[in-house]
Amino acid sequence: MKKVVTVGIGGRTFVIDEDAYQKLNLYLSRFKERTKMGLQSSDVMEDLESRIAELFTESLGTKLEVVNITMVNNVIGQLGMPDGEPMEDDFGFKGEPQPGFNPSRKLFRDPDNKSLGGVCSGLAHYLNVDVVLIRVLFVIALIMGGAGFWAYIIIWIVAPMAFTATQKCEMRGLPVTAENLKRFSTYYK
Repeated sequence: MKKVVTVGIGGRTFVIDEDAYQKLNLYLSRFKERTKMGLQSSDVMEDLESRIAELFTESLGTKLEVVNITMVNNVIGQLGMPDGEPMEDDFGFKGEPQPGFNPSRKLFRDPDNKSLGGVCSGLAHYLNVDVVLIRVLFVIALIMGGAGFWAYIIIWIVAPMAFTATQKCEMRGLPVTAENLKRFSTYYK
């Protein structure tokens, strides 16, 4: 018989084994120590907890299972630590980054490199091209008949702004790891 704990992670409720809970709690506390951001680390920690909740939800699916130590080890291995160094726990397990994780890109408007609404820079990240090329294409389309204006307005309305570090990673097609969360945190810069 195993003891289980009900926890709230990223605004979602999970039932988790006691040993998995201890491991996850240790990971979160060591992560917070390694960010070295003091009081401003709350934004990064919220993004991290949201990402952990997403990974647990994907792993569990619709099944009513308990989060176990294997799932926690997989999540820690996928996210890593903010300084890129693996975390070794009290049991000798190192949370090594998992190879082969291929994130997908999502279309967001880029608040960090915007001229007007962030549409061109967000589209450039999505298509993995230079932002100057996209801006020139929109200006040419505007001059040629106004289609560039309407396309810009439609994308501006449809594409959300990338505010969180998780969204900024998804916009660039980067894996949502602890190091990238710290890199794109608004308070870290």
